[in-house]
Amino acid sequence: MVDLTATAAGQRILDHEPLAALVQVLSRHRLGLDDVEPDLLGRAYEYLLCKFAEGQGQSAGECHTLREVAILMAHILDPQPGIEVYDPCCGSGGLLIKCHLRLLETHGEHQNGHLQLPSHVAPLRLFGQEINPATFAIARMNAFIHDMEGDIRLGDTMRRPAFTDADARPRQLDLVTANPMWNQSFPTDLYEHDAYGRFTYGTPPSSSADWGWLQHMLASLNERGKMAVVLDTGAVSRGSGNQGSNRERDIRKAFVERDLIEAVILLPENLFYNTTAPGIILVVNRRKPRRGEILLINASQQFAKGRPKNYLTEEHIARIASLYHDWRAEAGLSAIITTDEAARNDYNLSPSRYVSTNGKEEVLPLEEAVVRLQEAEEERAEADRELSQILQKLGLWR
Repeated sequence: MVDLTATAAGQRILDHEPLAALVQVLSRHRLGLDDVEPDLLGRAYEYLLCKFAEGQGQSAGECHTLREVAILMAHILDPQPGIEVYDPCCGSGGLLIKCHLRLLETHGEHQNGHLQLPSHVAPLRLFGQEINPATFAIARMNAFIHDMEGDIRLGDTMRRPAFTDADARPRQLDLVTANPMWNQSFPTDLYEHDAYGRFTYGTPPSSSADWGWLQHMLASLNERGKMAVVLDTGAVSRGSGNQGSNRERDIRKAFVERDLIEAVILLPENLFYNTTAPGIILVVNRRKPRRGEILLINASQQFAKGRPKNYLTEEHIARIASLYHDWRAEAGLSAIITTDEAARNDYNLSPSRYVSTNGKEEVLPLEEAVVRLQEAEEERAEADRELSQILQKLGLWR
């Protein structure tokens, strides 16, 4: 059993009563042997994480991605034996674990009443990095419970990525799955003075790091790589329609022009623990089988009501995943656009723009309105600086 008392982070976990109780239960089992179902204890651990998240309010989403969304992402990525999967902000490790469980579903065999990978099927090689020490300890424990081969490291991915090659560039892997903190704030000099060669498509605004994270993840994909990332809905629409330059729109334009964006899935409202706003799953694929096309899925109505949160049923997950894998346009649910059409719409990739559901008007979430206001203030300040420099050169300003 992992000795969580060996670190301060581990001790903080044990100070949380439900997790401490779970540790005591786990210590009585020999994990990974035939007498314990591989995911039985994992599901119990995940249940307690959910309950912990429900009680922690705004900070809960920082460590735990909603189970159904994680399962949907694993269905979309469809991991194959022996490949490398990476999460640069892995939280409690749920997204990596769902990829591991998806491989068990698709390639596992029942042995002694348990679903296991046969000896000839190579397991996934899993890599994760997490900045929060307590959450990092949870992720290590989560991987241990699921008997996974995972390399989980502690550290700040944006400032010092843990997985690099001999040239100090991000290590390139097969799949990336991630749910970074939405609209995180980093100073622009972090991007402009990056020593790892990651931000080649542009400098994101300091008000939102979404396209900074996406560039880091893209730099971490090999030539066949694919990623599925949960982001704020504004990541695929902010800046479109603006006069002049906009940093997020310009980076998004570069991704579209290089034919990297494969699909955008709009999720329902009130799914996530730390916000009622809907999110999106953005799928980026370096080797798209359908060049010049983007699938947009408006799954905003694909949910069941719950308390305190809505949730996706197995049927919803299967329906959304089948739309993606079948590459199917369905009235009121999905549309396929060309990259030229995306350009004509100024690189706005919001599914609700192309797929209407019962004529409902899109309402801008409060969090998104705040981010757009911050971005506008940042653009105004930059314009003021440029104007001041011009006036100084003309001798009209001191």
